[in-house]
Amino acid sequence: MERIPILKMGQLLLVTIQVDMHDRLAMTLQDDLTSRIVQDRARGVLIDISTLDIVDSFIGRMISNTAAMARVLDAHTVLVGMQPAVAITLVELGLKLEGVQTALNVEKGVLLLQRQIA
Repeated sequence: MERIPILKMGQLLLVTIQVDMHDRLAMTLQDDLTSRIVQDRARGVLIDISTLDIVDSFIGRMISNTAAMARVLDAHTVLVGMQPAVAITLVELGLKLEGVQTALNVEKGVLLLQRQIA
């Protein structure tokens, strides 16, 4: 089964989505990520979507739900690398991504997470 790697960087987990997301892969990522938050006692999750050209409503809800689950598990979530077309699509779909902060790139996202968990 296809899986998206989750890297541990201190108290943070880094997820770089480099493949086209489909529903089953998104659900697997959500399960894997919540398990890793608990296993690694992560305080922050950084999700890099810079290679995604399209995010549909299901993937948008999955990101929002994952952030909500992370909050319950005492971890902050930052989404980085959003393409302008993806931002436009999310707004047009009415998805607010509540609980998900955004940053332009991985470096800024890591700094934001480090400030939140300090």
